[in-house]
Amino acid sequence: MWYNIHRKSCCESLYGWRLPVLRTTVVLTDSPKRPCEQAFLIRGIIKSKKRKNNGRRFPMHILVVEDERALGETIVRSLRRLAYSVDFCCDGNKAVELLGVERYDLVLLDLNLPGADGMTVLRTLRQNDRDTKVLILSARSEVADKVEGLDAGANDYLAKPFHLEELEARIRSLTRRQFTQNDVVLTCGKLSFDTKTRIASADGQELSLTRKEIGILEYLLLNQGRPVSQEELLDHVWDNSVDNFSNSIRVHISALRKKLRAALGFDPVRNRIGEGYVMEEEKL
Repeated sequence: MWYNIHRKSCCESLYGWRLPVLRTTVVLTDSPKRPCEQAFLIRGIIKSKKRKNNGRRFPMHILVVEDERALGETIVRSLRRLAYSVDFCCDGNKAVELLGVERYDLVLLDLNLPGADGMTVLRTLRQNDRDTKVLILSARSEVADKVEGLDAGANDYLAKPFHLEELEARIRSLTRRQFTQNDVVLTCGKLSFDTKTRIASADGQELSLTRKEIGILEYLLLNQGRPVSQEELLDHVWDNSVDNFSNSIRVHISALRKKLRAALGFDPVRNRIGEGYVMEEEKL
């Protein structure tokens, strides 16, 4: 296996500053002259600081099962840059072993594996676990292969070759609202949110919120007491059509805070400069 690596330096604007960003294209080839199917684009990202766990199930815990080590390691590096917690293995038997002892939010699963193949791993997982999300990554792109994988319990299917940006978007889609269980009522003082009915209430009175405001409120309640950055909210409430520098999220947060202030008589959402938004009970 050969690797052709091309790096290009450029700049992106952040709050008026021109900051260097490294864009790297990694092309996996069977020979120095003939590129194989898999080409992946890794885009450099700018992160203000790493996210804090503070004892909660964050960051997302992902298992990558891929028999091509170079490809697997490329995916792992990309996901770790996005602050995911990632484990990696190259064969099906090891994957079954890890799934038996670890709890994952998402499994990225290749089908052509040594030892137990991907379909065996998937069916074994689904015997006892219906909740863990599974995204199949496979060079098998026929409709019949996709149907077989989805019928066996996979949540999504991505055919190779693919761009890492698309993989990241699929992961965001699959893991969005992963922290919430059905029939749970989240509370913070007199503020409550029913995750089943999707209704928010303040002191017993239902609030009229938009879908985005509900998503923001739910995520802040799930992580109350911990600063949640704008980037984190983009990952878990928005889709990939909104970039990190969009003003959209600030507009929705401002509208939500105004409604909460009117209903509760105070604003339970604090903006900690340089850290993010924090949901807290009223301090008397």
